[in-house]
Amino acid sequence: MTSDNLLALKGITKEYKEFCLGPLDLSVPRGYVMGLVGANGAGKTTAIKIALGAVLPGNGSVHLIDKTRVGVVLDQPCWQATWRVRDLSRLLGPFYPGWDQRVFDELCEWAGVSQRLKVREFSRGMGMKVQVAVALAHRAELLVLDEPTSGLDPLARGELLDKLSEFMTDERHSVLFSTHITTDLDRIADLVTILDAGRVIAAGARDDLLEAWAMVRGGAADLTGELRARIRGLRQHSAGWEGLIAAADLGLCGTGVVADTPSVEDLLVHLTKERKDA
Repeated sequence: MTSDNLLALKGITKEYKEFCLGPLDLSVPRGYVMGLVGANGAGKTTAIKIALGAVLPGNGSVHLIDKTRVGVVLDQPCWQATWRVRDLSRLLGPFYPGWDQRVFDELCEWAGVSQRLKVREFSRGMGMKVQVAVALAHRAELLVLDEPTSGLDPLARGELLDKLSEFMTDERHSVLFSTHITTDLDRIADLVTILDAGRVIAAGARDDLLEAWAMVRGGAADLTGELRARIRGLRQHSAGWEGLIAAADLGLCGTGVVADTPSVEDLLVHLTKERKDA
């Protein structure tokens, strides 16, 4: 895989009245899938708008390949409600030198949509799939997806992930996948950046991040004062407790403590819980 970045954000900040993003560093190397993870309101959409030039940052720099080589998939299409599927080729195709009508028609069949269907008649899943069809029909090298699976049923989510896996068989391609549904990333993400209230709280190769932490749980007697101080996002309940701990600190755990490899969701939940509890 080559190491050049199709997208790079460096030192990005953006301030609103009640929200501040950054400083944010984020890179999407060629040949990789970057998962941008965070709860609703964490700043994911703001970061994507800055990356695409729809919003100007307060500080920092943006590098993005030629926009004709970028495909964008949002939670809902941004096209006119009265446009028909066949209009998309006529209206959008001229903006992309690499537009391939045959690919678009084949992907519309995959999406299960008639060329006569209007945008306002799309189901949630159809809207997502047709956006993918447009992106792939113009030979995009970078796909930017902002909460594309929000509100989709498991079948539609699976179909999207299948299509992304197929897209990534070409090592020139990359994906920035923004989501709060972390299970979407278990199958396809190489890199993960976790946002909380506009700030990066964890970032790196997904496997390295998961190996750096452990989910631990035990009974009340197992929670020593020294161990408690190292637990992130501690949750206590009638049966005991659970939390996240750095793998390097596992030696502090007694024999009654059970340790497991965390998921991306575990990192998100427990690292953000610490801020909320503060």
